[in-house]
Amino acid sequence: MEDMLFYDRMQFAFTITFHYLFPQLTMGLSLMIVYFKWKFLRSKLEKYNEAAKFWMRIFALNFAMGVVTGIPMEFQFGTNWAKFSELTGGIIGQTLAMEGMFSFFLESSFLGLFLFGEKLLGHKLHFVTGLMVFLGSWASGFLIIATHSWMQFPVGYEILENGKFVLNNFSALFSNPWLWPSYLHNQLASVITSSFVVAAIGAFYILNNKHSEFGKLFVKTGVVFGLISSILVAFPTGDMVAKNVVKYQPVTFAAMEGIFETEQGGSEIVLIGQPNMLEKKLDNKIAVPNILSFLTYQDWNAEIKGLNEFDAKDYPTNVPGLYYSYHIMVGLGTIFIALMLVATVQLFRKKLYKTKWILWSLLFMLPFPYIANTTGWYTSELGRQPWLVYNLLRTSEGASPTVSSGNTLFTLLGFIGLYLLLGLLFLMLVGKIINKGPHIIKH
Repeated sequence: MEDMLFYDRMQFAFTITFHYLFPQLTMGLSLMIVYFKWKFLRSKLEKYNEAAKFWMRIFALNFAMGVVTGIPMEFQFGTNWAKFSELTGGIIGQTLAMEGMFSFFLESSFLGLFLFGEKLLGHKLHFVTGLMVFLGSWASGFLIIATHSWMQFPVGYEILENGKFVLNNFSALFSNPWLWPSYLHNQLASVITSSFVVAAIGAFYILNNKHSEFGKLFVKTGVVFGLISSILVAFPTGDMVAKNVVKYQPVTFAAMEGIFETEQGGSEIVLIGQPNMLEKKLDNKIAVPNILSFLTYQDWNAEIKGLNEFDAKDYPTNVPGLYYSYHIMVGLGTIFIALMLVATVQLFRKKLYKTKWILWSLLFMLPFPYIANTTGWYTSELGRQPWLVYNLLRTSEGASPTVSSGNTLFTLLGFIGLYLLLGLLFLMLVGKIINKGPHIIKH
């Protein structure tokens, strides 16, 4: 049973990790495409219009990959997690169906119009199609996170005698206190990814003295969007998410911060340390006293519960994994703010495009927002374990009892091989678009 559960979780973790590499770019990029198109309508400068079309080509490839890699996860609800689907389908099925029926079709329909309908529609309606793609992608994220938020903090439900969850208050799904902080935090994190991608491609063009006009436009746009989103991800949205964890999942917060024992007179914030699960402590830690209490409760001496206050069976399944995921996310977020702040200062000093070390930094930082987003989701998911629906349905109770570990491992290996080929194809196609670059057609 333990092997079966392990491979079920591994397969879903792998497929959803690979899948989310694509939506995190498309959601943020859709906002920046709307910005480029709006700037074109305001200024009539063709470079903004071509920038919008250039990034929409990359958007379309990401969107296609997101669709292809998202479909297998839906099947896993019926194969590996059939019991979970049977018990909770009356609730999560509603938001997931809405995401497919409304958001996905809205996004995909108007994407086609944006890509191929500019001459037919004219520039104003072309802008509207880009706006609808943006609304569709962000609505899709909202409905997915509404589902996820219900699993983190279930509301508006009742449990029937047969153990099935049914919804008795539909509006509660969308007024869930877990939803809005998580949604805003996630969407801003996707803007960070798109900002760094746009800035990195711009830096690549400037450093190679290729498409330099667009390179400067992309760097400027990416840096400004990146600074704003990096700050907002940390505060207020990140702060709001953390306070939700403290309030509704205190054992998770203790594991995230590496607090094994409740500390009297205020809790320190750990900068570096390694969880030692045998001795229930952090090894080699570097910490700042009382800061965590102040950040959490605005009180230097506030008490924060340690893991010692909770039953061991309710600990997150993988405390070290949760701790490291959280600290990687926070550490990278701090670096993002610092880099974008320095770049913005140089931008206002009109020295950014000639400051090569910043351009190289922007270029080489390209993969790190993906890592930060992934570890952010790992923090959320590892933090909820050992529950599928927090405090109501354990992960072990949601797995399919009839799917063997051997079958799951076999299909997991198949996914790894297939996704490796898809990933290589995707990189080749995106590389061709970037190499060709945006271009202004002379009329």
